[in-house]
Amino acid sequence: MAVQGIGDILYGYGAGIYLNITNRCPCCCDFCIRHMTDALGGADSLWLKREPTVSEVIEEMKKWDLSGPGELVFCGYGEPLVRLDDVLLLCQWIKTNTGRRTRVNTNGLSDLIHKKETAPMLAGYFDAVSVSLNAPTAQAYNALCHPEFGEASFDAILHFTREVKKVVPDVTMSVVSVISGPEIEACRRIAQDDLGVQFRVR
Repeated sequence: MAVQGIGDILYGYGAGIYLNITNRCPCCCDFCIRHMTDALGGADSLWLKREPTVSEVIEEMKKWDLSGPGELVFCGYGEPLVRLDDVLLLCQWIKTNTGRRTRVNTNGLSDLIHKKETAPMLAGYFDAVSVSLNAPTAQAYNALCHPEFGEASFDAILHFTREVKKVVPDVTMSVVSVISGPEIEACRRIAQDDLGVQFRVR
């Protein structure tokens, strides 16, 4: 159910409950679902009229049954780690008040967004991190995802993944199925062989 004056902050999708806290993103990916639909899962619209405050997100979480299994996932129509400090405050509330696992789906560009090392800040807050890779080279990533940081983005994603693996127990890199088979295989080698994390095609 949409929150009056804001939009859908929480929505169900599969077995998870998702937190949609921003529409801001430094990428404009060709395949992004937000170009195709206004909503996903149990949401009416994931386009936020404004970003909810931390208190508003907590009040919305209190309306949901968070006592069962499953994940609380930071993933909406924007990059959650744009609001890094707020995400950590929300994770702290989740860890204190629920038994839910926490995961963030991220493009891995938070170091460039915040101009500092961000992976160590996630220690103790997240049980899982999923990083979108989507291309095997900087040039291919730039052409597909159009990051505002240019070709420096690709190396930043690899660095973030390498560092977050040190502090979060469950790290996965994912790619979209629209890229070619050889590109998927090259991405798998980067994730599993080079970085030692899990790999998923979505």
